[in-house]
Amino acid sequence: MSAVKSLEAVARDRVGKGAARAVRRQGRVPAVIYGAGQEPQAISLDANQTNHLIYGGGFLTTVFEIAVGGRKVRAIPRDYQLDPVKDFPLHVDFLRVTAGQTVEVEVPVHFANEDEAPGLKQKDGTLNIVLHTVTLAVEPDAIPDGLTVDLTGKDIGDAIHVSDLVLPAGATLALDPEATVATLVPPTVLGAEVEAEEAAVAEAARAESAEEKAAEEAEAAEDASKE
Repeated sequence: MSAVKSLEAVARDRVGKGAARAVRRQGRVPAVIYGAGQEPQAISLDANQTNHLIYGGGFLTTVFEIAVGGRKVRAIPRDYQLDPVKDFPLHVDFLRVTAGQTVEVEVPVHFANEDEAPGLKQKDGTLNIVLHTVTLAVEPDAIPDGLTVDLTGKDIGDAIHVSDLVLPAGATLALDPEATVATLVPPTVLGAEVEAEEAAVAEAARAESAEEKAAEEAEAAEDASKE
């Protein structure tokens, strides 16, 4: 389960594009906290800390206790915007969370005990992952860091379905229980594709080299004729 993290913020009394630009020039990121039947609250965050949190992983599945104006508010990030060129954070939206509330979060799917899967360890099969993440409806205090699939005993041809995922108590998935999360496939299935791609790349490289050599020889012949 993701731990609640503390976050210091400063209240903003002005909103709008001009005000947001002014906040960014001060080395801060404009943000807003909304939801729970209350008025939206405009805040700003330290830019360096926000950048670290976003790129540190798990940002959108972390509940923060935000200290602002002498009060503490529990909220979860719902969205953030990045600069399209430099990728630094431009704005963050937070949703207030309360006890008994359910939120939708996208959590990663992890795979464990690959060495205990005969189809991978003994038969050199490949784990073909279909769903790297799943959307989970869960109480804020029960948000997991991820859902783990145990591959122990899995063989070539086996499939892991949504119904095989172990969820936190009270959590639900808005997916078909029979939807495929991953399959174990024979090595030749993906191996043949890789070999074909490598052969195509090698052939293209040889053709390019031949063209370059022909161009160099033609240039050398032309230079010789001018002497």
